Amino acid sequence: MALIPQTRPSPIAGLWYSSDSKKLAREIDGYINNADNPDLKGEVKCVLAPHAGYRYSGATAGYAFNAVLGKKFDQVIILSPYHAYHPQSLLSSAHQAYETPLGKITVNQDFVKKFSDCLYEQHKIKILEIANDQEHSLEIEIPFLQRALLEPFELIPLMVRSIDLTTASQIANVLFEMIENKNWLIVISTDLSHFYTQEQATLFDQKMLASIASYSPENVIQTEQKGEGFACGLGAILTGMIASKKSGCDQATILHHATSGKETGDYHSVVGYGAVVFTKTNVSQDF
Repeated sequence: MALIPQTRPSPIAGLWYSSDSKKLAREIDGYINNADNPDLKGEVKCVLAPHAGYRYSGATAGYAFNAVLGKKFDQVIILSPYHAYHPQSLLSSAHQAYETPLGKITVNQDFVKKFSDCLYEQHKIKILEIANDQEHSLEIEIPFLQRALLEPFELIPLMVRSIDLTTASQIANVLFEMIENKNWLIVISTDLSHFYTQEQATLFDQKMLASIASYSPENVIQTEQKGEGFACGLGAILTGMIASKKSGCDQATILHHATSGKETGDYHSVVGYGAVVFTKTNVSQDF
């Protein structure tokens, strides 16, 4: 049996984003600083960002991470899809850290194990920890976090395969119970429609983003089921929306939309990207 390395080696550095730390930092800073976000009211607790190579989706991701620029979070939960087939509903990392050219980020393995135990006890859902995975959609968000956030954070990596609303609710409810009194941020990793024309993709993506902005998980899953809009990270979206809503978030704001066509020049077959921020605007005060 092969030993699991303490640190997960990146399978995508040098391919999906630069392996040169200085070049990577400059590129990400440019994406974040060029994002012209509206004046966001309330407390940001969750963002949705794309996960393609930075050449294609980095500019859109910059809008999501501009919303948390200079903020401090003790724990960051990244909810992503898992693109390879696996029968398990929920996966995490068996490694102690993720490494990017910008440094290492520690995985809070104690949290992952406690979360897994609670999920199994309450709903018979077990988190499978995997090693040396090739999943890009979770890792791709980490360098943006490393540049945007004020101080180091602990990572809780969760790859959601289930797109069932009941399962997403069960995962989200237990997750919220564990993070309720902590300083946390949720990052939802998803792309939108795949391989439609620019015109079709724009219609599909507008519908999906509008469903997300309605802050209704039911609207989101119905949009997908009716074939009116698409997202490869649907399970991650549902889980993140439910968990953040339980925390008191009451507003979802669309920050940006683009497609791969702008970079490739091919508008006959594009991939859609969106950035959304979820905020808690109704902050109660004690008198």
